[in-house]
Amino acid sequence: MSNFVFALDTNKRPLDPVHPAQARTLLTQGKAAVFRRFPFTIILKTASTETTQPIQLKIDPGSQTTGIALVSDGALIWGAQLTHRGQAIKDSLLARKAIRRNRRNRKTRYRRARFLNRTRKNGWLAPSLEHRVKTTLTWVNRLIKFAPITGIFQELVRFDTQALVNPEISGTEYQRGELAGFEVKEYLLAKWGRKCAYCGGENTPLQIEHILAKSKGGTDRVSNLALACHTCNQKKGNEPIEKFLSKKPDILKRILAGAKAPLKDAAAVNSTRWELYRRLQETGLPVEVGTGGRTKFNRVKLGIQKSHYLDAACVGAIEKLILKITKPLLITAKGWGNRQMATTNKYGFPITHRTRQKAFFGFQTGDIVRAILPTGKKAGTHIGRLTVRASGVFEMVTIKGKVSPVRAKYCQMVHRVDGYSYAP
Repeated sequence: MSNFVFALDTNKRPLDPVHPAQARTLLTQGKAAVFRRFPFTIILKTASTETTQPIQLKIDPGSQTTGIALVSDGALIWGAQLTHRGQAIKDSLLARKAIRRNRRNRKTRYRRARFLNRTRKNGWLAPSLEHRVKTTLTWVNRLIKFAPITGIFQELVRFDTQALVNPEISGTEYQRGELAGFEVKEYLLAKWGRKCAYCGGENTPLQIEHILAKSKGGTDRVSNLALACHTCNQKKGNEPIEKFLSKKPDILKRILAGAKAPLKDAAAVNSTRWELYRRLQETGLPVEVGTGGRTKFNRVKLGIQKSHYLDAACVGAIEKLILKITKPLLITAKGWGNRQMATTNKYGFPITHRTRQKAFFGFQTGDIVRAILPTGKKAGTHIGRLTVRASGVFEMVTIKGKVSPVRAKYCQMVHRVDGYSYAP
């Protein structure tokens, strides 16, 4: 079953969410109108004095996906899974950094580096982490406008990253760490037997190599580092290790056994949990926290399968949970575009310039539209996110894939761009 439908009275006062069938009846009888498509909200044409039931907003913060649930009287009535774009933000910043460095190093007017003349305020978070906090807070504030929420529950997760690597760790071992008594290079020389990890070459200069390339999301964590000769290092590049060693399964198995899963997702949650808690308190609603262990206990006790929005519904102290929905709203953060006016080639030189106009024929990139195509291989009705062009021949991304070409005259507006894409 789909999510319950948010309802507002004519004064935009939030009422109790209604069953989709009841919302359909109100719309058919003309007693209500569609106020917003995502999340689906109706507005009544009369004022209401009905007393609302208290609703709890529950959040399961995650590094890549955050679960959100609304629970009323022990029943789950609305759920969503919010996918963040933290890695995309990091990649964009690294690309901008490379372009600016390239420009400074060319034979042009010297542009002084600005990384030393800026101060950071207390509580500063990296842009990719700040994004996770702000997008979660954005949806908290939206839901407060559409539903009579009386309290917020947050899962205050804390990962012990050293225990994730070594479950038996205790005492002073926490202080010593994995590199106790070694420099990184010496540690790697001892770990890989002073040989190239890929070809086994000895008595040759060895370079520090990222098993999972940084351009593919790898980190500088020591478990992601290996030693390779210059030839193997250049040959591998940023190619996945599984593809590079596809013809050497024994070596691949040995390297993967030596490498361990990166902990950057756990670090991201650890870095943002208290900042999210502080900003949730600024909403003025009471905020309660629960542990990850309590969430798992509730889920196992009630026999509920694992999912982000179901984990959110299990946050805190609960005795029962009636699942009135089975299909959450899937929300993906897409951003509002970028301010880069020049597209560069692989050498960092500008090759094309973007127009300053964003809207064409009444549409702009990110709008969710309904396109009724009369002819062609894609003939039929499609609903998806639009990519606009000045020519009026657009592209659309739907749940089933890309649809192109889509002419502006066949498009009908469903939902204006708001920085997110949705899938029911």
